[in-house]
Amino acid sequence: MQWLQQLYSEDGLRTLVGDMGLIVLVIIIFAETGLLAGFFLPGDSLLVTAGIFTVSTPEHPAILDFSTTLIVLTLAAIMGNEVGRWLGNRMAVAVRQRPDGWLFRQKHLNAAEAYYTEKGALSLVLARYIPVLRTFVPFVAGMGKMPKVRFTIWNITGAILWVPTLLSVGHFIGTTPLAQELPKVILVVIGISLLPLIIGVVRNLWKKRSS
Repeated sequence: MQWLQQLYSEDGLRTLVGDMGLIVLVIIIFAETGLLAGFFLPGDSLLVTAGIFTVSTPEHPAILDFSTTLIVLTLAAIMGNEVGRWLGNRMAVAVRQRPDGWLFRQKHLNAAEAYYTEKGALSLVLARYIPVLRTFVPFVAGMGKMPKVRFTIWNITGAILWVPTLLSVGHFIGTTPLAQELPKVILVVIGISLLPLIIGVVRNLWKKRSS
């Protein structure tokens, strides 16, 4: 699991991207948005970090081109969700009967179903910013037989908001002294991205207490 530890460290991620180029980011974004087993991958912090890597500093030259990274990772996010929808359409029954394991939890699927039921197609945009849900919501949309054209429109909308926003945040941070505090930046991004999940849990607990 050394490669996973590298994703959460500046030197490790810089080495991965330096050795493998943009392809390593494409694989991670695609897996997190399209494959249920990729729910644990750090999409938000990875995009912010990728944005930082597009800036040249006296300490580190830029190892990614901003425009190329934006286009390629947006396409990876779109294709990932399309695969997630296809899997949900084809494998709903099998996944529903699958026991919990290290890379899969029925509670994640249940949470995504509840979110999709509440938000409808808009969940394909909003869930982009919420870890775990962004992995499972496309699958749930496929389970619910959302029409392909409608899904694709909302999928593309979500991707062109999510990737450029976080990549631009990272690029801006890369021009400031905060770029020298990348581990702390990653922790802050992870914390902010988890806020919607925490708020949702608190809301559900409050509703249960009230009822």
